[in-house]
Amino acid sequence: MANKRLRECTYVWEFPVRLTHWVNVLAILTLAVTGFYIGNPFIRGSVDLMSWVRGVHRIAAYCFIASLALRAYWSFAGNDFANWRVLFPYLTGEGRRGMRGTFLYYTFIRREPPREVGHNALAGVTYSLVVLLMLVEVLTGLALLSMIKAGWWSTAFGWVFLLLSPPIARLVHHMGMWLLLGFAVHHVYSALLMDAEEKNGLLASIFSGYKFKRV
Repeated sequence: MANKRLRECTYVWEFPVRLTHWVNVLAILTLAVTGFYIGNPFIRGSVDLMSWVRGVHRIAAYCFIASLALRAYWSFAGNDFANWRVLFPYLTGEGRRGMRGTFLYYTFIRREPPREVGHNALAGVTYSLVVLLMLVEVLTGLALLSMIKAGWWSTAFGWVFLLLSPPIARLVHHMGMWLLLGFAVHHVYSALLMDAEEKNGLLASIFSGYKFKRV
């Protein structure tokens, strides 16, 4: 009977959530590879190649921005698991208790993993910081692009240079990508761990949208 209950499914990740997740994965990988080449071109003297790489970097950036915009909209239009409040669990007593329980599990004080259908509370806090990091990447990237574009582009994004000089903005943009890649490694490891611990179909859910719910 318990096994039957464990296999009862609930629809957690709606299509826009899954779509933006995979668009972000592909965009970040593309931006990382092209960005590192732009910063340190190992094939010298190829103007056409650099132009092509910059073009790919720009297209990937636009896709990334569109994906973030859709996910932001869906945080208001989607189900409870996609809601923006998930990013701020510390605003409620239940969320703070969830953070404490998850922390105790991660520090090996508590044996049972948190039984959350969506993101656990600590994951929500982590994702809020990742979203902030993504926004910094977008703003610094658009500001750097405004250096070679005229007109409204400079007006819209040139204000970033009131806060950061161009070299510092470039450094922040570069370091931000390393942090995103580091998070990606941690994210995959955590997903593998929690899928094995909770046995709720976590890994499959980012493809199907469904997770097993304990009732």
